[in-house]
Formats: sequence, structure tokens, C-alpha cells
Amino acid sequence: MDPLTDLRSYLEWLKHNNMLVEVDEPLSPILEIPAVLRRAMYDKGPALLFTNIKGHPGWRVAGNLYPSLEVFRKALGVERLEDIGLRLVAGALKQPPLSLREKIQSLRELGDMGKYLPKKTRRARFTKHIVEEKPLDKLPAFKTWPLDGGRYLTFPLVITRSPEAGTYNIGVYRVMLLDDKRGVIHWQIHKRGAKDYFDANGKLPVAIVIGSDPGTMFTGVAPVPYPMDKYLFAGIVRGRGIEFYELPSGLLVPANAEIVIEGYVKKGELAEEGPFGDHWGYYDKPVEKYPVLHVEKIYHRDNPIYYGSVVGLPPLEDAVIGKAIERIFLPIIQMLLPEIVDMNLPEYGVFQGLMIVSIKKRYPGHAKKVMQALWGLGQTSLTKIIIVVDHDVDPHDINQVIWAVSSNVLPERDVLIIDNTHTDALDPAMKAPGYGSKLGIDATRKLPEENFGREWPLLVEEDDETRRKADKIYDEIKRRLNKE
Repeated sequence: MDPLTDLRSYLEWLKHNNMLVEVDEPLSPILEIPAVLRRAMYDKGPALLFTNIKGHPGWRVAGNLYPSLEVFRKALGVERLEDIGLRLVAGALKQPPLSLREKIQSLRELGDMGKYLPKKTRRARFTKHIVEEKPLDKLPAFKTWPLDGGRYLTFPLVITRSPEAGTYNIGVYRVMLLDDKRGVIHWQIHKRGAKDYFDANGKLPVAIVIGSDPGTMFTGVAPVPYPMDKYLFAGIVRGRGIEFYELPSGLLVPANAEIVIEGYVKKGELAEEGPFGDHWGYYDKPVEKYPVLHVEKIYHRDNPIYYGSVVGLPPLEDAVIGKAIERIFLPIIQMLLPEIVDMNLPEYGVFQGLMIVSIKKRYPGHAKKVMQALWGLGQTSLTKIIIVVDHDVDPHDINQVIWAVSSNVLPERDVLIIDNTHTDALDPAMKAPGYGSKLGIDATRKLPEENFGREWPLLVEEDDETRRKADKIYDEIKRRLNKE
């Protein structure tokens, strides 16, 4: 079975590999299903498929679809997630087309990149059922936390086409349901969907896909640089191009979707959104205004499967997705900043909270140069705290990082604070939504120019001969212990 065909194939693949459990107990999408999902996620448990949904007969709900990094890697069929990033790097060197229109002109020049290109189909199974009467009431959307402002679509693939570039964006922006035909899309000002909204003249067509194959769903959260078409990126993640279907609005959507919501937003029409318990572990406050989504109709397959994720205090499912982003985008960041050896977005750092990078340091001020370069790159520009360590410090070993910070940092010299700058709009510690400050810590060993003209102390190290002899003797000691 192919986990990349659609959501159902992925669930069958998970079940075949003993990573899916079906739950027949009658449960509500209001608080109950999210609570069970949280327990599975905190326990590093399996994906879940709920088959008896209160108030929604005939519907099923899937959750925890990214239970571990290893499951995601296997589903995508790669040895390392970094290999996906290397596909994009190889394509960038060949200047891949950014828009679907350009792809036709460039196909002969792409070589291997051609297999990642999307293609159009005239048939899609989600067109089997069309709901126009109170469409949003049909969805088993979650209320995740008791004080949430309402029911939410928590993993919607919000699809828009750039009025400026003509490229497609797929973004995961939560949607609060106002009533049976309206919602509020929470796309923050720095997101690609928000740019499409501000570039629109009057109405902007919007489609929302719920449930697709794991590679396409991941593409929704991937920080793909503008204006690269996200359908092309989805093909790179999957290792082959996706099929898309054209809606009456003219928007193209993945043909393998479970559920498709068709509608639009109108420039300047806003409504209050929230509160919502988000991935920082707090309710968003203050409540802000975002664009109103008008829903015209919903399409869905037979016996539809709704996919909902839950967020809150880490680590939940989004922690796995964040680590996947870290691994896939490492080669891309290294292409731009080749001095970077590795990076770590700790799961308790909630994505934009903390980044640790190791570098091959070559000159005075190199660590601060890397910090500022990262703060100028797409999604990493939202990172609040960056710690830079030397190449021989493992950024994934927090104890090594603590040692480097404790041993190598003189606060008055090695701490950089950037005040009055843009930040993650959800960060509860900021001055105002999307506006605050950043912290950089240079935990590298200092060159004389950085250390008041003094040479940095030498690391204590054994000589090679002594190390080999000691290793041999201690290996014998361990063998004796094992025998006893």
C-alpha cells in the first residue's frame, strides 16, 4: 500500500504497521476527542481513528497522524528527512519554476525536477457529496480547550492563489467557526496567506482542504519561501507531483482531498477571533480581528474522515512536525549559510521560541553574523532566542549546550538584544502581538580579537595513544562486568 495516495491509504499503512488504533467509544469533538488525542501525544502513542462521533453520524475523525519523526520519514520513503531538503537545493541550482505557468516553459530544462511537478485531473472523489445547507455544521470541528472562543478547524489546508505572482499557497491557519456558513481565518500578517489577502482587489477566493496524504498536509506548515509555488514543494516532499482538481471558483485543490470547503474572504471584512489555547500553552490574548471566511459549499467523500490536530503545552503532535521542518530545511539553510553545521529547534522551545545552531567559526563576530542572517530569513526571522555554539558541540545535546553557555559566555560581550522588532504574534511575552525583542547568545569559543587580545584556553584532551590504550582497557572492564 502507498501511504502517499491519500489520507485513507496513509491510515491503512499506519494500521498495517501497528501504528493506528480505532476507537469505537462514542465521543464528542467538543473537548472529549481532543483530550484523548493529547494523552496519546504526550505518551508518544499511536495515530487514532475515532469511528463513533457524537452529533456527526457517518463521520470519522483521525488524529495524531504524525506520531513520530521515524513514522513520517518512513511514510515519505526516504533514508533521511534531510534528503528532501537536498532535492530542493538541487532544484534551486537548476532554477526551478516558481509558478505553474512557468513549469510548462521550463519542463525540458528541469530534468529530474520534472517528476515533482503537479498535474491536473478532471475527477476527484470528494465531489461525490456537495453540502450547501448549513455546511459548517456538518464538520466535527474541535473545541480543544474549555475557554476557546468556539469550534475550530485546527489543521485546515487553506489554499489561495497570489493575485500578484499567480503562485499557490497552502497554509495551516486555524479557522474559528462563527456560524453555519462563516468562519474567521487566523493568518498572521507575516504569513503568505495574509499577503495574498492584502494583495487582493475586493474578494479573494479561498479553498480549505481537510485530509490529504501526509506529504501534502506537511506542506501546509512548511515555511516555503515566497513566491515558490507550494504545489511544486508538495511534489518535492512526496517525491512525485500531486494531482489537482479545479473548483468552480477557479482554484486548484489536491484531488486526493477528503473534504473541501469552497468560499471567499472580502477585503476589509474582519471579525474577532479567539481566545484559543495555542502551542505556547496559553490562551491567546488579547482577542484580535481577522478576515471573515464566507463558505459557499462543502464537498466530501463517502464516509468522510475529518483530521484535527490539538495544541497546548509541548510536546504534542506539532513538536514532531517542527522537528521534521528542522531536518528538511537544514540543507536549505546550509546552502544560504554554509558555516552552519547543524541546528536544533527543541520541542519545548515551541518553534519560534528557541533555536540552537552549531557553526564552523572562522573569524571574529562570526556567531553574531549567523544570528542576524537567521533573523533575516523567512520563518527563522520569528525566532526569539538563538544560541550559537562551536562545530564540536552537539546542538541536540542540551547538556553540552548548557556547558558551552556556562563556560564560553561573558554576558556583557556575548549577549545580543534586538529591541523593537517583529516577532511571533502568538508569543505571550511580547510587548504587542507580533512586536517585541530578540536575544542572541554567542556561546562559541572566542578568538583573540573577541577576547580582549587574549588566546582562548585550550580544551583538555587526551593524546591519541593514551586514549586508545584506555579505551581498550575499559572495554575489557565492561566485558568482565557483563560476565558477572
